[in-house]
Amino acid sequence: MIDVDGVSVSFGDATVLDDVSLSVERGTFLGLVGPNGAGKTTFLRAVSGALPPDAGTIALDGDLLDELGSKAASRRVAVVPQDTAVSFGFTARDVVAMGRTPHRGRFEPSSREDSRAVDEAFARVDAEHLAARRIDELSGGERQTVTIARALAQETPILLLDEPTASLDINHQVETLELVADLVADGKTVVAAIHDLSLAARYCDELALLADGDIVATGLPESVLTRDRLADSFDARTVLRRDPVTESLGVTTLARQPDAVERSVHLVGSGSVAARTLERLVGADTTVTVGPVAPGDALAETASLLGVETIERYPHEPLDDPTLTAAREAIDGAAVVAVANPGLVAGDDRLYELLAGRSPLVVVEETGDRQPAPERAESRAESLRLRGEATDVRGVVDAVGRARPLVEADD
Repeated sequence: MIDVDGVSVSFGDATVLDDVSLSVERGTFLGLVGPNGAGKTTFLRAVSGALPPDAGTIALDGDLLDELGSKAASRRVAVVPQDTAVSFGFTARDVVAMGRTPHRGRFEPSSREDSRAVDEAFARVDAEHLAARRIDELSGGERQTVTIARALAQETPILLLDEPTASLDINHQVETLELVADLVADGKTVVAAIHDLSLAARYCDELALLADGDIVATGLPESVLTRDRLADSFDARTVLRRDPVTESLGVTTLARQPDAVERSVHLVGSGSVAARTLERLVGADTTVTVGPVAPGDALAETASLLGVETIERYPHEPLDDPTLTAAREAIDGAAVVAVANPGLVAGDDRLYELLAGRSPLVVVEETGDRQPAPERAESRAESLRLRGEATDVRGVVDAVGRARPLVEADD
């Protein structure tokens, strides 16, 4: 349906699209994703015919776009732009009726067919109640709905949307993409630039990742959105997981710390404090190992999602010798040991023995989340706090950078 072959677009000395090729089959919902400035809007403008490329060709259902007249092209492609502002106080119905312009002559009045198309477009987006209202009095979300209705009134086989959910609340984001998915099910071909990667993966049949002016990857969301590819294209550390409700791929971006800490860390602990500590350390490009920790614990689950090497233990059982040996090697091999929730860790005799003489040490706990511990374990936990750099989760990266062996600190 859409065949983009070797398209390049430049603005002055800046090349925005560089020899881009992409094919979109009829009845496909293609999500165009990529970092800001990657050229997504430029790509959509080129496919719509609004921006002639400097090189390459674009074909719509086999016909070259540059050989179609503007009206003929507008009968093939409708566009929902990111900016839905309208300068004049037209009614919403007037705006939607503008979608019929490609179907009549310059001075030809509206027909019964035009009225039918406008009515059906309002009904499709469930916005009949907006028809008589002035467009400049509508909210951003309502203007977006009217703009989509205008594109539907245009009755084109291809629909291009530029960030259709950008100005919407979470409920209307889902409603909009549900509508688009229904349109695709009815036979439309849709290309949409979508900022939210999780929504793109949930609703799009295929994704095309655009970065540095070129298509990096195309295909099913699971094949396009990989941790390494997102790191290269977005300069972001991400967690990818399957949403248990929608069964689609979910993408969570980790907070990137301002300064990398080039020290290896072994993290001991459990629970949410330990899991959040791990997220912070990974966000600072720190080399981290984890354990011993029981499968199913928040720390173990987070380590699995982040691809962090983990030493597992049997839950509710003493550490066996192989696990203890692996833990000792990881602790001895790390530049810094971080202990999250020291009251819980110190209750394990064999694990505490491994940590008792270890330095440098960082102790991580949140005052409000401190877990009650038996008197003996609490006494041990206090000894860990006194020997280490005490911090909360937000300060763990700085604490790891500061941590020094006790002998060096005493000097």
